[in-house]
Amino acid sequence: MKFSVVITTYNRLNLLKRAIGSAFNQSFPCEVVVADDCSGDGTQEYVISCIEKLEKLSKAGDFRLVYHRNRVHSGHAATVNAGVDKASGDWIKFLDDDDYLAPNCLEVMAAAIALRPQAAILSCIAAQVNEQQVEVGRTPQVGPGLAFYVPQADIHYGMLLELLPFGTPVQVACRRDAFLQTGGWDSKLDVNCDDIDCWIHIAKFGDAIFLNQCLACRTIWQGAYNNKFSSFERFSNNLLIKKKIYALVDEKYRSCVPAWKDIQNYLKLHWLFVALKQRDFQGGKNIISSSIFSIFSCQAWQILLMAFVHRYFHCYSGQIRKYILM
Repeated sequence: MKFSVVITTYNRLNLLKRAIGSAFNQSFPCEVVVADDCSGDGTQEYVISCIEKLEKLSKAGDFRLVYHRNRVHSGHAATVNAGVDKASGDWIKFLDDDDYLAPNCLEVMAAAIALRPQAAILSCIAAQVNEQQVEVGRTPQVGPGLAFYVPQADIHYGMLLELLPFGTPVQVACRRDAFLQTGGWDSKLDVNCDDIDCWIHIAKFGDAIFLNQCLACRTIWQGAYNNKFSSFERFSNNLLIKKKIYALVDEKYRSCVPAWKDIQNYLKLHWLFVALKQRDFQGGKNIISSSIFSIFSCQAWQILLMAFVHRYFHCYSGQIRKYILM
């Protein structure tokens, strides 16, 4: 099994150095692919110098650094696709330039994959850190044990009802062949649900593994790309994503899956609370304006409550099969 860590970057050289360092500090050898969206801050010169130094080291046969630079600034999604195209690993570990990996990340992931080679996608817990690298929180535990897998037929139902959240790129790895079969990330969704859109399609090609171990760090800061979107914009794209997931839910769940209108109303409630929490009052107003009646939907409130209980109290639906690996 070979891993390629695909690091996407744009004008963040200081952060990129940390991301590259975390990839080369792995206890499991890997290929590192830096996909540069036409940076103008010295990124190209730095990475090329790293390649030259690496070629002189004795461990160059175990670790390999590949550099790709877009001819023009093309956006995050297109840069991810270019990086995966240049990668040669069986599995892709995604990494944005402002995030970084724990030293044992790939080793633990490889061990779990070896126990479930039918898997197509994998997710772990990530520590949420501030700009000083101080931990301020963690993404929630998802299921039982240190590691478990979910059969392919159960994944989309779990994603629809927020029972199986894969998370952001720093948490996720996938089989390269499955990624290529999806066509990659959609540039029309650039930085706003483009990752989740890809996860739902990769999940069509195999089982999912969830690791209840903290193997990565995600930086929470004002410079994050997705901060430029309002709550209403994020809600609108999330609605499109949920509609895609709804269409992919396995036939065996059709008798118990909520009606689409109830899913819509649940999303309006969820994103209304997000908007209020972030003091995005204009975004909240736009969400309410899209359908004031959603706040009176009993089914929507039930879905919201169920998602909250699953996320924060780790109570899991018996309908979704989960098999402990570790």
